[in-house]
Amino acid sequence: MAAALYFAAMNVTATPAAKSSVVLEVEVPQERLARAVDDAVRALSRRTKVAGFRPGKAPRPVLERVLGPGAVLDEAVDHLMQTAYREALVEKELLPLTNAEVEVVQAEEGKPLIFKATVQVRPEVGLGDYRDFNFRPEIETIDEPKVEKVVEELRDQNASLAPVEDRPAKKGDYTVIRMEGTREGVPFEGGTSERMPLIIGDDRLIPGFEDNLVGLGVGDKKGFEITFPADYMEAELAGKEVHFDVEVKELREKIMPDLDDEFARSMGDFSDLDNLRTEIKARLERNALDKARHEFADRIIEYAVANATLDLPDVLIDQEVEVMHDEFRASLARQGITEEAYLKVTNKTDADLHADLRPDAEKRVKVLLVLSKIAETEGIVVPEADVDAEVARGRQRYADDARLIRYFDSERGRNFIRSTLRRSRVVETLVDAWLLAHPDHPALPHVEDGPASAMDSPSAESSAAIDATDPGSVMEPDAHSPDHDHAHTHDHAHTSESADAAIADEPTPAG
Repeated sequence: MAAALYFAAMNVTATPAAKSSVVLEVEVPQERLARAVDDAVRALSRRTKVAGFRPGKAPRPVLERVLGPGAVLDEAVDHLMQTAYREALVEKELLPLTNAEVEVVQAEEGKPLIFKATVQVRPEVGLGDYRDFNFRPEIETIDEPKVEKVVEELRDQNASLAPVEDRPAKKGDYTVIRMEGTREGVPFEGGTSERMPLIIGDDRLIPGFEDNLVGLGVGDKKGFEITFPADYMEAELAGKEVHFDVEVKELREKIMPDLDDEFARSMGDFSDLDNLRTEIKARLERNALDKARHEFADRIIEYAVANATLDLPDVLIDQEVEVMHDEFRASLARQGITEEAYLKVTNKTDADLHADLRPDAEKRVKVLLVLSKIAETEGIVVPEADVDAEVARGRQRYADDARLIRYFDSERGRNFIRSTLRRSRVVETLVDAWLLAHPDHPALPHVEDGPASAMDSPSAESSAAIDATDPGSVMEPDAHSPDHDHAHTHDHAHTSESADAAIADEPTPAG
């Protein structure tokens, strides 16, 4: 075995390729291939049953008669490429994000083994300017009409409904109707209801339907024709004329509370109407400052990303698409819609949905990588105690979901948390630095108390759902393996985040 120390060195060249890929061209000395062939004979002999030979004793010619003429060389080349590929990564200091695509150029006994390995690697982010921008925070002015708008919204939220007995229906009334829709005399799906609640004039149903209810009283019946819009989502009804028979079952009107001091006191600890208006204005002004801070942060991020240069590896975009897909699926579920039903109505496939999501996924990954690079440049570090606190918060928030808890407890999940907090803090650092340099500008405090939580990231659950590796975490200076993980951006800039756990766990060539 000591002879291995005297093998000639490998010849390795690394050529940058598109989409943050590198093409490694590796030439392994023929002596190492010869040694690998000897090792392959011993390995195959041990695990192949050959009549007349004890395990490990069958010679190469006999093995090749049993396994095929190329079996020994194939075994040797496969094992030698695995070893040589890992050595090449170390020599060129590359961090692979995926398994390599391998092309064997030369594999003949008596000659060097030559192969090419194309692998997606940690992207290089070239930062441009991210501090010397010429825009400022824009703070919304809170005037009397905006205060009165909130007052009216409060009155509307506290209104009561009273039966209408002395007039027919008009727009703004609350009604319950029975309806039956038919097309060419045949009822169609979704066109019949015994009790359909409506606010007349809200146009909840197809355009023009509610206009036919104006003027009717409780117990009144009416039949009418109406045409579905040409772009109606149910193709069989789009642009078609149908007939509806309706009956008004209930009719109520909204009674607004009087705008007086008593109303103000009913809203909380307010002495009178003027006190209520004063507090509303103060809250709107605080919200305006918080909104200005968030929008200013978003503009800084857009500026930084626009000035940066980077070539995105497909694996990170693919993963982000998967995260966004999971977010979309969860959004549909909150509305009581299954993904299957959505795809059927929109006449789309999973592939169509992924194609729709891909441009935004690419933007998200750019944001994540640029912010992570700025955090590295600015020397922003997240203490492990802060990560531990977030993990504890995740255990509490997702106590009933063992899968999510396992993710946040894992190194991958901790990297998600670390990267999310790091990005959030780099944005806050940039905002605060600008404010410090412009003391004449009003302070822009957060409405929220305390630092942003990684558990509040819109993609926290979705990242856990697909065991995603955070794009930004692969940029961190101590990222020593492709498992170094997936997190999402800060509370204002998070555009969305993700990817297809295709991040390689082991740097292995895949032929």
